[in-house]
Amino acid sequence: MNKHTVKVNGHDTSVFIEEEFWIELKHISKLNKKSISTIISDVDKNKKTQNLSSAIRLYILYQLKNK
Repeated sequence: MNKHTVKVNGHDTSVFIEEEFWIELKHISKLNKKSISTIISDVDKNKKTQNLSSAIRLYILYQLKNK
């Protein structure tokens, strides 16, 4: 699991995400022409769990299932 520092809603925060998830998040970012920070900020605003890293993983899973 790797630590990644990103801007979330304008503030630096760290998320711990496995490299495989991070690679997929970068791919999703390119496909949607959105920055990783923008995607994570959106995930943070809409998350159903307190844990941002878990919410990011669920977001990635949803994106993969709905390709």
